[in-house]
Amino acid sequence: MNTITPHHFLILAFLLFGVGFLGVVIRRNVLLVLMSLELMLNGINVALVAFSRAGANLDGSIFVFFIMTVAAAEVSVGLALLVALYKKRKSIFTEDMNLLGN
Repeated sequence: MNTITPHHFLILAFLLFGVGFLGVVIRRNVLLVLMSLELMLNGINVALVAFSRAGANLDGSIFVFFIMTVAAAEVSVGLALLVALYKKRKSIFTEDMNLLGN
């Protein structure tokens, strides 16, 4: 029977981060960019927990809680900006974000 090693978790973390990075670079919809940023943060979380478990150390798991806190703040600020952009421009695409003042 095959066992799951930290190597498998690191591959998963790399794939999550890669898909999130591609989403940030390719997408023009702000909501999808925010979702891609969350994927990137979750990829980092998986890698930190894998390293933490492999090293029998809880430092990586503690960092995960801080990252989750930052992710929650990022979502709230990002969604507030998204609502403000939609009220002002009636669009949620990134090319409409260059002039929020007008």
